[in-house]
Amino acid sequence: MRRYSANAEVFNAGGPPNSDITAAVLKAFTSACQAPTPSQVLIPKGDFKLGEIAMTGPCKSPIEFTLQGNVKADGGSTQGKDRWVVFEKINGFKLNGGGTFDGEGNAAWKANNCHKTFECKKLPISVRFDFVDNAEIKDITSLDAKNFHFNVISGKNMTFDNIKIIAPAESPNTDGIHLGRCEGVKIINTKIATGDDCISVGDGMKNLLIEKVVCGPGHGISVGSLGRYGWEQDVTDIRVMNCTLEGTDNGLRIKTWPSAACTTTAAGIRFEDIILNNVSNPILIDQEYCPWNQCNKNKPSTIKLVDITFRNIRGTSGNKDAVKLLCSKGHPCENVEIGDINLEYKGADGPPTFECTNVTPKLVGTQNPKACIGPVVKVPGKE
Repeated sequence: MRRYSANAEVFNAGGPPNSDITAAVLKAFTSACQAPTPSQVLIPKGDFKLGEIAMTGPCKSPIEFTLQGNVKADGGSTQGKDRWVVFEKINGFKLNGGGTFDGEGNAAWKANNCHKTFECKKLPISVRFDFVDNAEIKDITSLDAKNFHFNVISGKNMTFDNIKIIAPAESPNTDGIHLGRCEGVKIINTKIATGDDCISVGDGMKNLLIEKVVCGPGHGISVGSLGRYGWEQDVTDIRVMNCTLEGTDNGLRIKTWPSAACTTTAAGIRFEDIILNNVSNPILIDQEYCPWNQCNKNKPSTIKLVDITFRNIRGTSGNKDAVKLLCSKGHPCENVEIGDINLEYKGADGPPTFECTNVTPKLVGTQNPKACIGPVVKVPGKE
């Protein structure tokens, strides 16, 4: 494999630490992309500055991008820019090396009001993957992103393995990994501590596996929000398994807009074998999701939720509302299965509650808190 050293001209020439390697990285990537055989771009150990950069294919052969060092973004607020690092239109891609993308988000968070209003100047996403297929992102850290840490759009057959995402709980809009319109993505063996959703699943997602993820602090693992825009696509086959959530503001959540701009379906969503430790709103279907009152709650959501499963969810709730299934009166949830839920709550305001609206869940095994009334399925060997 040919190797392209992204900072050879600066680093090997004895350049000072914290030098700007933007031009060197782009030059190395361009050379690698045009190589007729698989190639590698290398950023060695050390601290470097990296400006806004887009690495765009298609490339003639697969590329391995090895980040061993730490690259740092501009520490200013950089409002109005929507990206920092972009990988796009690449088929056959690896990103690895144990290094860090440091978004230097502290100043930007203070200027960011996008968590309060839609009328705001966007901040740059740390790392974007647009139309990247057959990819493995492994052993990479994202630190203090100004906006989303990773944004993944229109990719196929991608694996995120052993990713570390770190930002303070109070950092706004810092979703860990946001995905949309992808197929065949796996997120495994990953730890996310951030100020917004650990993982957020947008429209058009198909065949997503989230497994062995530790989330917290943050806003939990969310499917949605769905229905805000008229061009959205169906969501199918989402599996969240063997994960742990700790101290998050929400747990396992599906959220859709009332007065939605489209009529789509989210189907085959399964949460299974999940541990929740002091998690507020541990299990939540919210089809009245309406931040900042930017919608008409009198118009029920037109997003259809079908074949939804919560199975073997256990731990402690941070508030009384342990389970809330708030489905649309226009399109009541269909085939929602609740199986073996055990969520404790010790607050002074009473025992945990289980609320249902516009849904009759199918109950499997035992439920704590006691479930809202629905057809009970007896499981052999269980009371």
